Amino acid sequence: MTAKKWTIRKHDHERVQQFARELGVQPLIAALLIARGYDTQDKADAFLSPSLEHLHDPFLLKGMREAVDRIQKAARNGEKIMVWGDYDVDGTTGTVLLRRAFKLLGVESEFHVPNRFTEGYGVNIPALEEAKARGVSLVITVDCGIRSFEPLEWAMENSLDVIVTDHHLSDEARGNPPAVAVVNPNQTGCQYPDKHLAGVGVAFKLADALLREAGLESEIPGFLKIAAIGTVADVMDLTGENRAIVAIGLKDLLLTDNCGLRALMEVADCTSEMTSYHIGFRIGPRINAAGRMDVAKHVVELLEETDFVKARQLASLLDSRNRERQQTQQKITDLAFAEAADQADSNFIVVAGEGWHRGVIGLAASRIADKLYRPTIVLSIEDGIAQGSGRSIPGFHLLHALEAAQDLFEQFGGHRAAAGMKIRSERISELRTRLSRHADDVLVPDDLVRELSIDAVLLPETIDLKLLAALAALEPFGQGNPKPIFVTKGLILREDPFVKKEKHLKLKLESDSGRQLEAVWWDGVDQLKGRTLRRGSRIELAYVLEVNNWQGNRKIQLVVEDFREA
Repeated sequence: MTAKKWTIRKHDHERVQQFARELGVQPLIAALLIARGYDTQDKADAFLSPSLEHLHDPFLLKGMREAVDRIQKAARNGEKIMVWGDYDVDGTTGTVLLRRAFKLLGVESEFHVPNRFTEGYGVNIPALEEAKARGVSLVITVDCGIRSFEPLEWAMENSLDVIVTDHHLSDEARGNPPAVAVVNPNQTGCQYPDKHLAGVGVAFKLADALLREAGLESEIPGFLKIAAIGTVADVMDLTGENRAIVAIGLKDLLLTDNCGLRALMEVADCTSEMTSYHIGFRIGPRINAAGRMDVAKHVVELLEETDFVKARQLASLLDSRNRERQQTQQKITDLAFAEAADQADSNFIVVAGEGWHRGVIGLAASRIADKLYRPTIVLSIEDGIAQGSGRSIPGFHLLHALEAAQDLFEQFGGHRAAAGMKIRSERISELRTRLSRHADDVLVPDDLVRELSIDAVLLPETIDLKLLAALAALEPFGQGNPKPIFVTKGLILREDPFVKKEKHLKLKLESDSGRQLEAVWWDGVDQLKGRTLRRGSRIELAYVLEVNNWQGNRKIQLVVEDFREA
């Protein structure tokens, strides 16, 4: 791992104390709220108590009126509607959500989720041709379509109407593709107040609008469970409207009557607690595994299944696919790291391999970008065509970089942090050169140093379950609202680090006052390389607080982010 630059936030003590009194919260919570921009009572109240009132009017979205009118027309005329969802968790959950709304409205629909390996990303003409032949007259996309120009041009020429719902960035030069309506908060000219909706979030807004028009407002909150899962798993900012979607959706998720969700929570061991962590690291990966390893339509089938026995079988299938994904991911990541070793001096990593599993190359790109702290693209080559996935770092806009080399691609799209692309294999070398040159022009040295932003310094004596309970007011945590990182100074390692599963470390610590604490450092063996940590070491520890719940015993656990010698 690259070295980290610690930045310890400073707080205005008097302001924090006054704000804490106004809100009736602990000073630490007040300090965290101020630091995150919730520095007035109204802002703090909205953040601490997300509600349905924080959901915006769906008709503020450009194109929503046209989309609703076209769907209502299709319903009146008994037209065949197809929902076309992307194959990731965002697209599949959005597909389920829209079809459930249609069912409530008495509208029949079918769905199509492309196979990643045979169809690729986005809308394609062969599947549209098949839909047209079956009598489909209206296609509604979920989490895709904003850059599907040729397929949508074909649809228009062949009298097949398309409504695009998406959240990815459009092609600035070409604008929107031809469609009856485009519903996307990030399209040019859309004044929607929240630009961070997930693809499933945009699908939810369409369902919201349709249900409102039908006088079924009371049904709307029930859709937030599925919307919450897709929003968290797609790593969207958990601020603004997304925070309300996720917070409300999580509240009674464990009590869901959806057979598929219940079965999935069982196989993911999420039957006693459900937080954004459980969605992001247990539920989401199993849903995504279907699209990565096999056929993503299994997710839609699972979440629409009404027989629990069948749902349990489908959930077990996703679970086995996820284990297969983990093994494949490790293999491809190891190969990609070996290739990346030759680019140690480059500010942009581009690696490629023949026949690498396309379902896990995005995960491999994430691992490399995180470890080397460089924007990274990983490509899989088959029959002279490379399909790839890119991940970025905070100081670098990945989509802008790809646009600077757009003449090299057969196809590409994405946003600031992640992207997908298709390119001829003979152009990879030039792509590597041009992206590296672009990164050299854009990045400054500080962009390539990982910053560890520390929220506050805690004394060992203040670390207890009561503090952790107070921090729960800031849930749900995730992108845009990370778990607070704290630092405690003057800690002494009581024993040599204990190695778990050959890669994790357990630390037993003690303060000068005698307070004993335990910490876990995930992947600590790898991150410790080049540094020394042994019995008697005096350190400053940066960490997040968690509860270790083992056999009914709850105790504080420090999850290590980094350490420095005192």
